[in-house]
Amino acid sequence: MSDDRKVGESAKTFGNRGKGRRKGVPNKMTAAAKDAIAQAFNRLGGTDGLVSWAEANDDNRKAFYTQIWPKIIPLQVSGDDEGGPLRMVLEQSDVAL
Repeated sequence: MSDDRKVGESAKTFGNRGKGRRKGVPNKMTAAAKDAIAQAFNRLGGTDGLVSWAEANDDNRKAFYTQIWPKIIPLQVSGDDEGGPLRMVLEQSDVAL
């Protein structure tokens, strides 16, 4: 089987197939989902609504601190190689609410 194509000719045959998104271009579905969540958050009362919900009962407060908060805080965990104590650094300034 002989392949008489010149270098780069296969790109013409297949167009942009397999190239993917350029670096830095956001995923449209992710952007749409984040936008929908932000709209729902605002319609449900925004920050004040979230605080009211968390304060309504202990289960909501627990859900906030165990399910929601850990997903948005940046977390850095470090320790020494000899099994010493772990050091966790939470940086509030990196969190955009």
